[in-house]
Amino acid sequence: MKRALGAIGVLLLSTGCTMTHYVAQASAGQDELSRRAVPIETLLEGHHVEGKTRVLLSEIADLKKFGEERGLKPTPNYTTYVRLDRPSVAWNVSACAPLAFRPKTWVFPIAGSFTSLNWFHKEEADAFAKDLSAQGWDVDQRGLTAFSTAGWFHDPIVSSMLSRGPEARGRLANVVLHESTHATFFVPGQSALNESVANFVGDHLSLEYMESRAGKDSKETRAYADAEQRGRERVKTLHEAYIALDHIYGSKVSDDEKRAAKAELLRKLSAELKFQRPVNKATLIQYRTYNSGQEELAALLTACDGNYGRFFHSLETLRAQPKAGQTFDIGEMVTPLIRAGCSPQ
Repeated sequence: MKRALGAIGVLLLSTGCTMTHYVAQASAGQDELSRRAVPIETLLEGHHVEGKTRVLLSEIADLKKFGEERGLKPTPNYTTYVRLDRPSVAWNVSACAPLAFRPKTWVFPIAGSFTSLNWFHKEEADAFAKDLSAQGWDVDQRGLTAFSTAGWFHDPIVSSMLSRGPEARGRLANVVLHESTHATFFVPGQSALNESVANFVGDHLSLEYMESRAGKDSKETRAYADAEQRGRERVKTLHEAYIALDHIYGSKVSDDEKRAAKAELLRKLSAELKFQRPVNKATLIQYRTYNSGQEELAALLTACDGNYGRFFHSLETLRAQPKAGQTFDIGEMVTPLIRAGCSPQ
């Protein structure tokens, strides 16, 4: 906690008004979570939670152990629980240039650069998004059920992480394993690398967890696997839209024609996927941030004989490589690691 507050103090001294306000609200939001957090063990022993919540919270200790046995860093994270009075723990805001896939980035001393910011109060996220839109950016805003502080704070389980359908156990496993990956592997200033690695590990280990604990053919595992398949199909559609838009922006037609083609493509995409929020290029940038280089990461894991410890050890070599700004071609970063062969631990 002292490390986190110290870093926040540096940020407050080093940023302008908007960023000072952002860091202050982030600090206050984290402090509120810390104050409201109750040890899961206490809740279970005292029977303070029942039903589905009790079942899912009872899973956490085994889930953490499962991840640690496969190379995830042991941390005090997810040993406490916070019941929220809202459906999202925070609201994420990202932005993209209107006629190019160029994300807006925010740079912080120590922590590095980020392609999105998280706000603990929706009204503040709304105001921030409105200001970015007024500046001419395409802006995406979405509620988060979970997020990681990558080791700066002791992250709790929050009630928004617990869903209610038959896939709830698998979804919780995915979230915990995804966020735990951030505490294991995190390169400052490389949002796409960090999120794509966490997405890959979370997806693969959560299915392995469900098959080993609930059974491969159980109702829970099948429900979760089906939900994940729907998610992959959604991502494929978003990726195809990204490629199509990128082709439009690289063409020689006028900017007005590009805007018209962009509007029509995004209208069809929104209707096809039944988006609950406006969809734009910032939305597509966020999906690319979380889903880049998945085939190459799978190839690297195979080269490591399925050993996640060696997999993470190989990825650590990327930390020392010089990078000019945010990198989105994660496959290009990982391919040399595959060619070199998996590093021994």
